Amino acid sequence: MHFLPRIFLALTLLWSGAVLAIQPFVIRDIRVEGVQRTDAGTVFSYLPVKVGDRMTDEKAAEAIRALYATGFYSDVRLEAENDVLVVFVQERPAIAGITIEGSKEFTKENLTDGLKNVGISEAKIFDRSLLDRAEKEIKRQYTSRGFYSAKVTTTITPLERNRVSLAFNIDEGADARIVDISIIGNSAISESTLRKEFELSTGGWFSFFTKDNQYSKQKLSGDLEKLRSYYLDRGYLEFNIDSTQVSITPDKEKIYITIALTEGPVYKIGGVKFSGDLKVPEADLTRLLQFKEGETFSRKKIVDSVKSITDRLGNDGYSFANVNPVPDLDKDKRIAAFTLFVDPGRRVYVRRINIVGNQRTRDEVIRRELRQLESGWYSIEKVNRSKERLERTGFFEEVNIESPQVAGTQDQVDLTLTVKERNTGQLQFGVGYSSQDRFTVSASVAQANIFGTGNQLSFAINSGSVNRTYAISYLNPYWTVDGVARGFDLYRRELDSSGLVVGTYQSNSTGAGVRFSVPVTEYDNVNFGLGIERTTLVLDASSPPRYADFVDAFGATNSTLRGTVGFARDTRDSVQFPTKGMLSEFSLEVGLPGGDLKFVRANFRQQYLRPLFAGIVLSLNGELGYAQGYGGKPLPFFKNFYAGGVDSIRGFESSSLGPRDVNGDVLGGNRRVVGNFELLAPLPGVKADKSVRASAFLDFGNVFARDQKVTFDEFRASVGVAVSWYSPVGPLRFSLARPVRSKEGDQIERFQFLLGRVF
Repeated sequence: MHFLPRIFLALTLLWSGAVLAIQPFVIRDIRVEGVQRTDAGTVFSYLPVKVGDRMTDEKAAEAIRALYATGFYSDVRLEAENDVLVVFVQERPAIAGITIEGSKEFTKENLTDGLKNVGISEAKIFDRSLLDRAEKEIKRQYTSRGFYSAKVTTTITPLERNRVSLAFNIDEGADARIVDISIIGNSAISESTLRKEFELSTGGWFSFFTKDNQYSKQKLSGDLEKLRSYYLDRGYLEFNIDSTQVSITPDKEKIYITIALTEGPVYKIGGVKFSGDLKVPEADLTRLLQFKEGETFSRKKIVDSVKSITDRLGNDGYSFANVNPVPDLDKDKRIAAFTLFVDPGRRVYVRRINIVGNQRTRDEVIRRELRQLESGWYSIEKVNRSKERLERTGFFEEVNIESPQVAGTQDQVDLTLTVKERNTGQLQFGVGYSSQDRFTVSASVAQANIFGTGNQLSFAINSGSVNRTYAISYLNPYWTVDGVARGFDLYRRELDSSGLVVGTYQSNSTGAGVRFSVPVTEYDNVNFGLGIERTTLVLDASSPPRYADFVDAFGATNSTLRGTVGFARDTRDSVQFPTKGMLSEFSLEVGLPGGDLKFVRANFRQQYLRPLFAGIVLSLNGELGYAQGYGGKPLPFFKNFYAGGVDSIRGFESSSLGPRDVNGDVLGGNRRVVGNFELLAPLPGVKADKSVRASAFLDFGNVFARDQKVTFDEFRASVGVAVSWYSPVGPLRFSLARPVRSKEGDQIERFQFLLGRVF
């Protein structure tokens, strides 16, 4: 066995044969030859010898190994010339460029990121040994998408200055499609029901777009977890996936998936008790449980209960609390009792809040929205609310909050608040179309975050066949440090109703006003304002007689001293596309003494949103309106309520519902009732885009005159589907409705839409 060390020694001597010719000497100087891209200093920095050292065979071998280890050189030789150490190197070529051809399934960025993981990218040293790994990485990415017959061919082209370019030519081939998914071992729940939980499928009408019949190992893993959750949430505590088999045909175009499982029996919840260090009264923790004794076991309810308890402890500063539910199974009775072990950990407080990523927005604008403060006990509820408030400002695309522990302490954390700013300035000019205003030309200049102060300023012009608006608005949302907002408005509005089904008239209104909003609680605010408005009415021969009577009695030009007051409570998680929470709004507009017109106009709106399942959200919306004149003066007809259209009761022409005169012109009314039931869901194929949603709806309601009784018999109703998109140019809404409760003479408009922003 002594020959093995000898063989190793012989190989070592052969590898460093150029070194053995060097006789020991003291290095007087070192010269480097052969470098092109790198400089001699790079060689010196890796050499384990320097001028003045005694050069020996051992040090020469060590020097060669060190230079080879850098990966920069394909050949290294050492020679001695009159006590000068000469280092000859041959550099490996650098990668000057990478081209990828033939890829349709992946973008070039996707594939180049994968190549970086194996060590191949532009400007790096080229190593031929990595090419095989690179080709395998590309094939791996294609295999993950079901392209099992994909082929990769690599071409290496030498360039000047010791560089190379790499070209990866890809033949994707046909992707394998799932033709069958079989589930065996299930008896209590049908296979068709279980397959509805899967993202993968055998194909359907939208498969060309969603690619749900394209095999993916990651998607299959996700589907198996969904299957497990489905059973565990229904009491099958002993559920198990026994095996998963994926088979592919020899032509690599068809895939068969077989899943074997064991359901097991259904368990009920037994007794529940707490153990450990309870920093919160047990009665308070019990109220947070989302399950109770005798119910069918549900893993989701257990997990949600643990989260609720952890968050409750976190609100008192125990941010590292741990709650561990331990089951005690009675397999004979099919009962699972639980003991929840509570370990609150140390109570921690926030030492410092660091803000990162704000280039334009001032720190104080961000800090004034925070509900978690420095030197206060850490509260998950306050941190989440802070994040929510920052997102609602509209200044940021993303808001992330991390809480790293302060080094060397056990009771302190720092908050690192990272924001990604969005462009809050907007210069817009465009043409839109709506089923109400027809063609509109609009232009606006708006800045929602002037000089990073959080103040808002906008100039807007909108020109439509029905409405024309010219407006200037300014708002300071923190006029006081307590969050009292103050705004100013100056506007001119022109209305020509001849394009609608209402009675014909024209109005030109010019006004100015000031408004305030006062926060009462975290979610409630009171608002009020005062303004003056001058309105000129123009009638023609086709105008309704009661319009002419109003002008004869009060004149064609009137001034109104407008007072407004309102209340709002908003707990929704988003302003544009909410998924949960409630909105309650009440507003009152009064024509005050001192003006020509005296009236009261009240509106109330209630919206409720609740997530159901699979991204579907239930939205309930109700609106009530009431208006009345006072002081011996009637309600001005141009302050009447209207209904119908894409913003109220879809399927009926805009503003077409309510009382009519003898000529059939819609007059509007002093009372309005509108209700909407809607199921909101992500649009198939664009689930990741939260700004696009589809919905199925039921709308109902009507407008009533002063002398008309509000009855259900007069309600109109419609059902239909809609798509809404909060696009970069403004809201886009489309609806297709079918009236299910209408009367003769109603103006039906099944398809309605709104394109572009209407000011």
